[in-house]
Amino acid sequence: MSDKSTQWPLWEVFLRSKQGLDHRHCGSLHAVDAAMALQMARDVYTRRMEGVSIWVVPSAAITASAPEDKAIDFDPMADKIYRHPTFYRLPDEVDHM
Repeated sequence: MSDKSTQWPLWEVFLRSKQGLDHRHCGSLHAVDAAMALQMARDVYTRRMEGVSIWVVPSAAITASAPEDKAIDFDPMADKIYRHPTFYRLPDEVDHM
């Protein structure tokens, strides 16, 4: 078994598909630096030419909400329907929203 101090840093990989406008998390990998992480992500996650853009982010740089804070962080939004404009009709030319 390898000691945690000898492991390469963990990177999160985000991929934008040909049809999409946003990057989606597709996995994680260990790499020495950003250039190596990008190359490894390209090799692992775009073998079938499914992406047009790759982001790699050090896992240590990501700050996430805590599951136990779900009620505080997300429940107050339910009473603010104006934040979710589901009642608007979009023109046919706008097909990416």
